[in-house]
Amino acid sequence: MPSIPQPLRPDDDGSTDTAVAAALAAYASGEGDATSVLTALSGARLLVPVVALLTSAEVGEHGLKQEKESEMALPKLVGKDGRQAVLAFTGAEPLARWRPDARPIQADTLQVCRAAAGEKAAAVVVDVAGPVPFVIEGEVLDALAAVATGTAPEHATVARLEPAPRRRRWPWSRG
Repeated sequence: MPSIPQPLRPDDDGSTDTAVAAALAAYASGEGDATSVLTALSGARLLVPVVALLTSAEVGEHGLKQEKESEMALPKLVGKDGRQAVLAFTGAEPLARWRPDARPIQADTLQVCRAAAGEKAAAVVVDVAGPVPFVIEGEVLDALAAVATGTAPEHATVARLEPAPRRRRWPWSRG
């Protein structure tokens, strides 16, 4: 029988880590850079959303369609160019901005990057609905995923990788 993993922080109230919030605010105002955000995220708890997907329905006694079975799923964003991204949120409030019915699963940044690599996603998008969206992609995503799996070369360090240009935008479609 599968076991339910224990939360990273059982006393977690869903708040955004203050160091992460400060780094993202500085990044948004142009006073900070992506490296500062990545440094703050490196030790932070993130929330990965799961949502219910209807897999089977039936017509009830009053002629109305009703849920019979559903599954929990990890949603992904799909860019207009077809690239996929895994979502993560710094807290319960940014998660609710995106989708109030999503349920949070605690994970650290390395776990999220490893999951994105496993899903063949091109990016991790943090706080997609704000207050400050942040994208982890390219060599930085690959390096963080490699650190998470223990496959990073001994001489490689994430700090030596240059984050994507500051104003790079992902063309997301809704859906």
